[in-house]
Amino acid sequence: MEKILISSCLLGLPVRYDGKSQAILHPQINLWRNENRFVMFCPEVAGGLATPRPSAEIRRGRVVTCTNKDVTKEFKTGAAKALGLCNEHAIRFALLKESSPSCGRNTIYDGSHSGIKIQGMGLTAKLLMENQIRVFSENQIPALIKVLAI
Repeated sequence: MEKILISSCLLGLPVRYDGKSQAILHPQINLWRNENRFVMFCPEVAGGLATPRPSAEIRRGRVVTCTNKDVTKEFKTGAAKALGLCNEHAIRFALLKESSPSCGRNTIYDGSHSGIKIQGMGLTAKLLMENQIRVFSENQIPALIKVLAI
């Protein structure tokens, strides 16, 4: 049975920058949770950032908070730890939080801290994809279900 790396916030853990979660309600999530298929992970917390913390966005290849602090090192550390966890557990699939500077699969914020989303990937999502781990966002659960059924 395939294990799935999942953003901790999607399972209700309050690890987001604002100290909240983004728990998703989907019957398949409950099934996979009951089957112990998930390996929960928050790359930002694993990279050493506190909760809550200033919001961060990718700007010109760097991750910068709304207070203008460069936290690229912490984000890269978290991404590397996510990849290590995937390698340790032979994980080939990840379900990550869309638009996050770590986990965004299809969109991220534009770096201006003005709420504008653009096409792009977070650091963790990108690193996992570069290492042949298929990444899906919470908006792509049907696609993940289909792939896992093959």
